This record gives sequence, C-alpha cells and structure tokens, in this order.
Amino acid sequence: MPGRAALVGTGLIGGSIGLALRRQGWHVSGVDRDEARAARAVELGALDAIGRDPTADLTFVATPVGAVPDLARAVLEGSTGVVTDVGSVKGPIVRAVANPRFVGGHPMAGSEQEGVEGARADLFEGAVWVLTPDDATDETAYTTVRSAVSSLGAEVVAIPPDRHDALVAVVSHVPHLTAATLMALADARSADHRALLRLAAGGFRDMTRVAAGHPGIWPDICAENRDAIVETLDRLIGALGETREIVASGDRKALLRRLETARTARANLPVRYARPDQLTELRVLVADRPGSLAEVTTLATELDINIADLELAHSAEGDKGVMLLLVESAEAARLAGALHQRGYTVVERPLEQP
Repeated sequence: MPGRAALVGTGLIGGSIGLALRRQGWHVSGVDRDEARAARAVELGALDAIGRDPTADLTFVATPVGAVPDLARAVLEGSTGVVTDVGSVKGPIVRAVANPRFVGGHPMAGSEQEGVEGARADLFEGAVWVLTPDDATDETAYTTVRSAVSSLGAEVVAIPPDRHDALVAVVSHVPHLTAATLMALADARSADHRALLRLAAGGFRDMTRVAAGHPGIWPDICAENRDAIVETLDRLIGALGETREIVASGDRKALLRRLETARTARANLPVRYARPDQLTELRVLVADRPGSLAEVTTLATELDINIADLELAHSAEGDKGVMLLLVESAEAARLAGALHQRGYTVVERPLEQP
C-alpha cells in the first residue's frame, strides 16, 4: 500500500521515482544538495514537500555512488524506515552500509536527458530493477522495496551484490566506455573529414547513444567497480584483437560464424512475459531466519527464472513461514525442483482463472 516515501537526490532518477511514486498515491518528500533543484522538483510534481521525513516508510538515495554509504547510514540512524539506493555499483555500498534495513538497488533505466527536467513517471515501466539482498537483509525490508519498485512497472531481479557488479561491467559500464571511446574516435577524425559525422547513420547513432549521458557519475562508478571493469575491458580488447585478425586474414567463414553468433545472441535477449494465465504460484516453506529470502530469490536469478511477484507470510507460531512466488508456469517445475534440492518444501498451484 502507498505510504510515505523520501528522496535523497532529485535528479533524473530521483525525480522519476518521485513522479512515479506520487502517481501511485505515495506522499513524497525530498532533499537535494542543490536547493534550487529540489524546489524545481516540487514545481514539476516530483515532490510533495522539501525536507527530511524521519517517518518515511521507504527512502531512496539517488546520488552518485560515492556519496551513497554516508547518506544511507545517516537516514537509517535518523529513522526506522527502509532505505534503498539506485547506484550502479552494489558490492562496496552494501558492505559499507551494513544494515538489515538497507536493500541495495539499481534500476537499469536512464535517458539522455539530464536532471529533474528530464524526469518521467514512466521511466521504469518495463525496465529491470536489480535488488541485492544478502544474508543480513531483513525480509520485510526486502519485500517493502520490491513491492514499491514493482508498482512502478519494473521487473525485479535479485542478484548478490558482487555478482551484480561483475555483470553490469559487461552490460552497462564497459558498453558506456566503449561508446564514449568510439564517439571520441569519430570526433577526432571529423577534424580532418568534416563530412564524417554527417554520414553517421542509424547503427553508429544507436551504438553511441549512451555516450550522451551525463559524464559526472562515471568517475565514481569506475573507481568503485574498477576490478570488474578492467577485467571486462581486457576481455573486450582480446575479442577485438581476434576480430581484427579475422578481418585482416580475409577469413570469411570465421567472420560469418562470429556475426551469426552475435546475431543469435542478440535475438535471444529475454523479453517480459506475463499474462496471469501463464503464471504459477509456488508456496515455499522457509525457516524464519536471515538469508532464506536472499537464497531463494538469487537462486531464481541464477536459473534465469523471473519472479513476477513475491509475498511473505510469517507464521504466528514457531519459526517457519511461507514464501509465495509467482513465476512463469513453464518454469515453475524447474524452480521447484532446484528448491527441493536445497531442502525446501514447495507446493505448486496454477493461478485460478476468473
């Protein structure tokens, strides 16, 4: 149910969260180091009021990643609510905050627009929103964050913090650096060939689109996720070297194999499903102890099975509860089998049709 939410940071992502939450009926207050930006967020409808709200049920820290730990700890110390963030690096942040009421988060959404002026209430519809619970995460805190971001139209994926950082180095950080490098290469050549950038067609524009994003967040990201980014850059450089040799040697068969492999992989990128009649409910009996929720949700991610919805029902007596998962019917048996192997008791139930 909508309640009281707070934002720390009212830029593009923070402003979009505010607009989306208010559309869902939340009361949203917020602060920003730039007071004029916070005032603009009120004018644009992203905030109900400026200021901190110690009674907020949920606070989003939407600042550059280097500032997140201190700001998140300050909010946690001054309130009893749940805190999450939106940073694209998770391992260092989760370890630095180290609080059961903190749930690391990363919405995989953005825009070439900058600041609160570019904020949109629909920015997260259809986007993946990663949450990074660990063994210490409070299960109620996790479900609070999951429910809120799901209501914004996002698909929630649970991944361990360090695993997240390794993956986003491949799908986000290095692609951005590659696009920026390619754009710089084209720009340097345009000094000698003024027509070059005018010839830039759809493919080039698509590949370099992310280079138009605000550069200010990237020094922190590269510092906090340095090892994963460098490792991925090394792999990319090696793969480009292999492609260079294929082209230089005129090996048509090898080139076609590489291009076909890439084409197939691109075509097989997952898409969202989800008519209710394609979903099955899994009732998972879990021990009422820290770590169960993180284990179950990250196992689903490892198996590439999306959890469409999740609910926790704690037992009034004893130390057990029930985790209710909605998953695609075609994948329900596979997840149930994997959970059985981990020692969980699971009951499958197709959703009743109206």
